[in-house]
Amino acid sequence: MVGTLITFVVASYVGNAFLSVLVTERPLLFIALNAQNRNLALAAGELDAWSFYLVGFLRLIGPDPLFFLLGRWYGDGAIRWMERTAPTYGGLLRQLEQWFDKAQLPVVAIAPNNPVCLFAGAAGMGWGAFMAANVVGTAVRLVLVRMFSALFENQLTSLRGFIADYRWPLLALSIAMVAFTIWGDRKGGREDVEDLLRIEEEIQEIEAESLPHDEG
Repeated sequence: MVGTLITFVVASYVGNAFLSVLVTERPLLFIALNAQNRNLALAAGELDAWSFYLVGFLRLIGPDPLFFLLGRWYGDGAIRWMERTAPTYGGLLRQLEQWFDKAQLPVVAIAPNNPVCLFAGAAGMGWGAFMAANVVGTAVRLVLVRMFSALFENQLTSLRGFIADYRWPLLALSIAMVAFTIWGDRKGGREDVEDLLRIEEEIQEIEAESLPHDEG
C-alpha cells in the first residue's frame, strides 16, 4: 500500500515537471499523472468527455481509500503523523475534529483530499459511507472543472497555444520548479517519499512520545 502511495507522489512530480510537453501532446497521460484542478482544467479542452471523466476520476480517487485505511489502522497516531509531516494541514485536521462528528458525509464529499480521507479512517467512519461520499464528491468536482473549462475555453486555448509554442523553455522552468519544491521540502524537514517509507516507524515514535514517562 505504501508503495502505491509513493507511486502516486512520484507521478504527480513527473506530471508537473513535464506539463509543457504533456498538456497538448499527451493530455490523457497528463491528468493520469497529476489530476489537480489546474491540470484538469488545462487538459479538458483536449479530451472527450468519456476520457476526461474516466481517467480523471480514477486518478483522483485512487489514493483516497489508501489514506482512509492508514487512518483506520493507525488511528490518532496517523493524524499526528500527518500534522508532523505536513504542518500546513495541522489547522485543517484540528478543525475537522470540530466538524466531523456532525457532518461526516458533507466534509468528505466537499473535500476528499488526503488529510480528510486519513481523518475519516481515524475517526471510524464506515467504509461504505466514506466511499459513497468520496465518489459523489469526486464526480461533482470533475463536472465543475469541465464546466469551468468550457466557460473559459477561449482563454485556455490561448494558454495551451502559448505553452505549446514555448514548451522547451517552459519544460526547463517547470523541472527547475519541481526540483526547487523538493529541495525546499527537504530543507523544511518534509520529504513525501521518505515520510511514506518511514510511516510505521514514525507513528511508533509519535505514540511512544505520547506515553506517560515514569518520574522515578
